[in-house]
Amino acid sequence: MIGILARLPQSFMQELTAKSVRSGQILIFIIEIAVLIAIIMGCVLLVQGTRKIPVNYAKQIVGNRQFGGARQFLPIKVNSAGVMPIIFAQAIMFLPTLFTYTNTDTGRGIGRVFSDHANGWYMLVYATVVIGFTFLYTALIFNPKQIADNLKQNNGFIPGVKPGQPTADYIGAIMDKITLPGAFLLAFVGILPGFAKLLGVTQGFSTFFGGTSLLIMVGVILDTLQQIETQLLMRQYDGLMKSGRIQGRQTATQVQM
Repeated sequence: MIGILARLPQSFMQELTAKSVRSGQILIFIIEIAVLIAIIMGCVLLVQGTRKIPVNYAKQIVGNRQFGGARQFLPIKVNSAGVMPIIFAQAIMFLPTLFTYTNTDTGRGIGRVFSDHANGWYMLVYATVVIGFTFLYTALIFNPKQIADNLKQNNGFIPGVKPGQPTADYIGAIMDKITLPGAFLLAFVGILPGFAKLLGVTQGFSTFFGGTSLLIMVGVILDTLQQIETQLLMRQYDGLMKSGRIQGRQTATQVQM
């Protein structure tokens, strides 16, 4: 993330200089910045978007205490694969560029097509590969059967769905439904730099309109903010323990002694 952000000031100045040289292009530059902010907000929604499945836990009475009976939610991310499908797709799309070193005109033509990220055929093949890797990677990391078994062991169940295999089938069906739009959105984000380049954005600045660079920045920054929030909540909890009723009781006990 730091390496990507380090390229942003230089790319920003190159784009500003290119638009300043041409008369009447400053307004277009402002529009580009507004579009970039909108794309970043969309990526935040894509990374943070979840589908919450309601889960109820059976009540258990042990002595005079009651355990369970609460209603919680099982969050399933729209983009569970993260940035990995785009990374895999870029690695696959790099292989055809080796044809540029052949002596045939067909091989060189294929190499030129896959070297140009703004080429229509490149974007079509790239989007297809990203969608395929999204489904493949999600199937590898997401196991509905294990989630259903964990819910059954903890006396949890989805309302209206029987525990066991029906729960696994239900979770798997929901995962397939939300993975499809997530895969298409991820593919769209992956080819956005090509569209930006076609619209006249410089090569360096166009990489920030989507692709791996934008997803890595958004994902890492959001994860960092979540870690900071978790640490702040822990510190507030410790502060309540030190300055709350427990400390008062301990002080009173020491005074009596």
